[in-house]
Amino acid sequence: MIVHWNAHDIPAWDAAHALAAAALQQDWAYGSSLAMLGVPVLRARVMRDGVQVAQAQFIVRKWFGLGAMALCTRGPVWDQPVTPIEEAEAYRALKKSLPLTGIRFMAVTPEVPSGQEHGLHSMRRIMSGMSTVMLDLTPTMEELRAQLDRRWRHRLVGGEKSDMVVQRVGTNAGQYRWVLETEMKQRTDKQLVGLPTAFFDNYVEARKQPSKSILTLRADLGRDRVAAMMFLIHGDAATYQVGWTSETGRELHAHNLILWKGIEALKERGIRMLDLGGVNTIRSAGIARFKMSTGGKVLTLAGTYI
Repeated sequence: MIVHWNAHDIPAWDAAHALAAAALQQDWAYGSSLAMLGVPVLRARVMRDGVQVAQAQFIVRKWFGLGAMALCTRGPVWDQPVTPIEEAEAYRALKKSLPLTGIRFMAVTPEVPSGQEHGLHSMRRIMSGMSTVMLDLTPTMEELRAQLDRRWRHRLVGGEKSDMVVQRVGTNAGQYRWVLETEMKQRTDKQLVGLPTAFFDNYVEARKQPSKSILTLRADLGRDRVAAMMFLIHGDAATYQVGWTSETGRELHAHNLILWKGIEALKERGIRMLDLGGVNTIRSAGIARFKMSTGGKVLTLAGTYI
């Protein structure tokens, strides 16, 4: 296999990404948004007999001029089915051709479920895999509602019967900025980390089509904001990125209502898969139950390999 680095056609990349309903971290706009923040990004096309087999986006972390590590998160995105042997060959080609100087490492956290056969046998696992909840949006709204956990559905009905009104927030930075500001405060209070505020503005700018890049919903009770959610859209998939709720919002189960309205809005835009984000049943059991009770499937990745 032959690897071509940083010589891509954006529409072709986006088309392959959309066809696979691939993860946010492998979206072109995701890499471009980080690049605008000064983060080095590498993109690779793995070719066999002149045909693309896979594409992979790497985020580079440099070590004081001594070397660097290129990390491919939830990729590569495979254009066609491959055997574990062919997959291993692609990893070797990527590692051998990595365009970095000095001491260099390549790490991959592929979209491979734990326990599934893969081509990582010749690599060393350095981290266990994270878990996330993937919700297939191709069924009808009636079918999606039927698969909700009984208690989740009961809370949704309560939210629907309340006086809350769900609004779609505009895509101009000034219209959704307050959601990010509440998110930053949450991170500080709970000692969490995440993407910087500027990333979201860059993401919308990179796409040039705000309505196809971001969806923000807000629940109001009278004149008061009680909850909000933000989703990033990438190809035929979307990722739940930011959520906030007030004490009143929690009492009224605002997030059940907002997420349901978000699912409906994403389906209207042709989104096939919703990534509800990481779950940790030990540190954040309540959040994990909320996501898993939608009827989505828990995906635990095989891990990070070098």
